[in-house]
Amino acid sequence: MTSLGRASAIIGAGTLVSRLTGLLRSIVLVGVLGAVGSEAADAFTFANTLPNSVFSLISVGVLTAVIVPQIVKATADADGGNAFISKLFTLGTVVLVATTAVATIAAPWLVVLVAGRAPLEAQALATALAYWCLPQILFYGLYALLGEALNARRIFGPFTWAPVVNNIVSIIGFLILGALFAPVPTKAAEWTPAMIATLGGTATLGIALQALVLLVFWRRTGLALKPDFHWRGVGLGTVGKLAGWTFLMAFASLAAGVLQGNIVSEASGSGASATVTANAWLIFMLPYSVIVLSIGTPYFTQISEHAAAGRDPEVRADISRSIRTLLFFIVAAVAAVAAAAIPASRVFTSSAPDAEAAALVLLCYLVSLISLTILFIVQRTFYAYDDTRTPFWFTIFQCVLIVATALLAGGLYQAGVIPITMLAAAVALGQSVASTLQTIVATWLLHRRLGGLGVRTWATSIGRFAVAAIPAGFAGWGVFQLMGGAGGWTASDKIQGAVGTAIIGLVVVAVYIALLAAMRAPELKAAGGLVRRFLPGR
Repeated sequence: MTSLGRASAIIGAGTLVSRLTGLLRSIVLVGVLGAVGSEAADAFTFANTLPNSVFSLISVGVLTAVIVPQIVKATADADGGNAFISKLFTLGTVVLVATTAVATIAAPWLVVLVAGRAPLEAQALATALAYWCLPQILFYGLYALLGEALNARRIFGPFTWAPVVNNIVSIIGFLILGALFAPVPTKAAEWTPAMIATLGGTATLGIALQALVLLVFWRRTGLALKPDFHWRGVGLGTVGKLAGWTFLMAFASLAAGVLQGNIVSEASGSGASATVTANAWLIFMLPYSVIVLSIGTPYFTQISEHAAAGRDPEVRADISRSIRTLLFFIVAAVAAVAAAAIPASRVFTSSAPDAEAAALVLLCYLVSLISLTILFIVQRTFYAYDDTRTPFWFTIFQCVLIVATALLAGGLYQAGVIPITMLAAAVALGQSVASTLQTIVATWLLHRRLGGLGVRTWATSIGRFAVAAIPAGFAGWGVFQLMGGAGGWTASDKIQGAVGTAIIGLVVVAVYIALLAAMRAPELKAAGGLVRRFLPGR
């Protein structure tokens, strides 16, 4: 537990700084381009989302599902896994270069897929920006390959700290754009090639430097990374079979996400659309990243080690312990973010009414935060057992639900049941419902495989957390109302929104901890020990 706590502290600190600078990046972007109703902001969101989407199709699922468990196993080889990792990196780089080239050539068609309902001017600007942004696929891939290999060798810090470099470069680029071309037009038709090059070029430069930073730390692995095109005989066939299922899974998720984005793009220039959805997701992902990734990633490495050794009882214990630890923090985060949804959204919007519209999207995403936390551990336990086929099927189940709910949201708008200003929120709510049902199915399947997960233990813990979180959330909402509510000072400007969010969050956390202490919740002591790992000198 000591090593897990220290690793979680390193990852958590890096993730927190990374996410905070990421939030600052989005704040600066909104300040330069706007958010609700800005064609230019939506066009950049469409273009900059493309490399993430294409990369996730070929790499993210594969890396998370396959690389860490396989590298953990390869360390038992006579050379410590050196040959395996060199061949794996060579193959991965070749695939990334080829995919980047194809995607860049296909930029116009990719933009139509993700933004086909947006105004033609916005699509044209998104295409021009996409030519600058799509090379990020290569650099994202190298970053993930290097980072997951470092994680597998229990070198957790660089992977989570490197994005800070990207965020700083992006912020500088946005500020340069604002300084050179102020006021930056929000209408797509008014953009010039110089504006496009400044925005797209700095965005890609940041990702390239993010990958380069990890190479500095590679020597700590003790491995000699070198090109090796002899791909036979070291188990890459097994990796390919495992990766095949995760590739199909990523493709299904990408297809569902493209459909969602296509439907939401209809609101571009009129209401909450791509940029608002992306920023709401960013807020949603802050507690997920800081809490779930920082604590869950070391657990995933440990679960992989226990699974490789065939120690199923220890795997079950890891699952129960990790879920209870994660949910202690996540349930509080749900209450805090829900209570502060409007001021938090005001940080990423240009007016109080826009903040209310964005807050609705955030709340709809927030519905699934608890279930996604559980899914993180459940899904990665399947990966630890080299089972990528089962996650494929329960992800397909989720994607079918996402497509159905997105089409329903679009149909309700077309029928006049919901206004265009609520279209993005309806799509977000559909995704949350789909993710929750997916988690239920996934947990049941893992329960069957391992002969039990100790569900009753962590279900009891969730009950305790909910008993504390509900009144804590209402306390935070009450403080928000005392500060003027949606028409008060916390929604009047970005800085005031950030201050108001912090005040509300502190109130929620204080009430939550006090109620758990009154109930003598056993998780409180364990969580306190973990928190102390984050403090200086610990």
